[in-house]
Amino acid sequence: MAVVLWGSAPVAIRVALPGYAPGQLAFLRFAIGSLALAAYAAVCGVRMPERRDLPIMIFAAAVGITFYNTILNYGLLTVAAGTASFLVASTPVWTSLLAVFTLGERLTFAGWIGIFISLFGIGVIANERGQGLHFSFGALIIVGAAVMYGLYMVLQKKLLGQYRALEFTCYSFWFGTLLMAPFGWGLGHAVKAAPMNATLAVVYLGIFPGVMANFAWAYAMTHAPASRLSSFMYLMPVASLGIAWIWLGEVPKLMTLVGGAVALAGVVLVNTLGKVPTAPVAVVLAPEVES
Repeated sequence: MAVVLWGSAPVAIRVALPGYAPGQLAFLRFAIGSLALAAYAAVCGVRMPERRDLPIMIFAAAVGITFYNTILNYGLLTVAAGTASFLVASTPVWTSLLAVFTLGERLTFAGWIGIFISLFGIGVIANERGQGLHFSFGALIIVGAAVMYGLYMVLQKKLLGQYRALEFTCYSFWFGTLLMAPFGWGLGHAVKAAPMNATLAVVYLGIFPGVMANFAWAYAMTHAPASRLSSFMYLMPVASLGIAWIWLGEVPKLMTLVGGAVALAGVVLVNTLGKVPTAPVAVVLAPEVES
């Protein structure tokens, strides 16, 4: 579910950007998500984070919420939604490398082959989208955002050994949104002037690719190694193609579908033969999460 919702995000961002500046869009999106999580937390309750965990928790929110989403919005000013999703799909490469050095995770030879197969499939899709991957400044900052999100996934994996998925999601959103506050300057005027479809797209981004996708991903991270789970990110461009087809009327070409099938084959390889078995990590789950 998380990958499909995230796949819709570049398309929705492109719809919202004509009405909002990139920083305003990021702040409003996560302010909406933070309020939704605050309402849920008021009913169900969340634990206060341990003081010793605050630095890494704030840093994780800064790189994975504030930095990643703001930079992605700026990149989407000049990069098409489909191309952006292909660039973001490089996240598993950075996650796997960081997980090897920081979490002690290992991939088999088959796992690395699966990664390269998926990258090849994404390359086929990218080159079929019209002009291929041209590394303009916008594309480069989106790649930088993907690297930061890979770091966020690794930090997330560390913290999910001590916090519930809902707790981590709440604090990531709340800290990340506070750090975005300076970008909210002039937001009131922007909301009044923005087209209705742009504002509705921001609300959608805050609730679905925001709250629901991040919570689903955090929950999944408590049940699988970071490098294996992150390989599912390769499916995001495939989801983006379908959503752009429905939402924006962009019909994918035959080679785009072939590339998507190749990317999916690589994901299957990583998730069946790609991971060296390790001892499970202890996690803290609330009863409502386990149900």
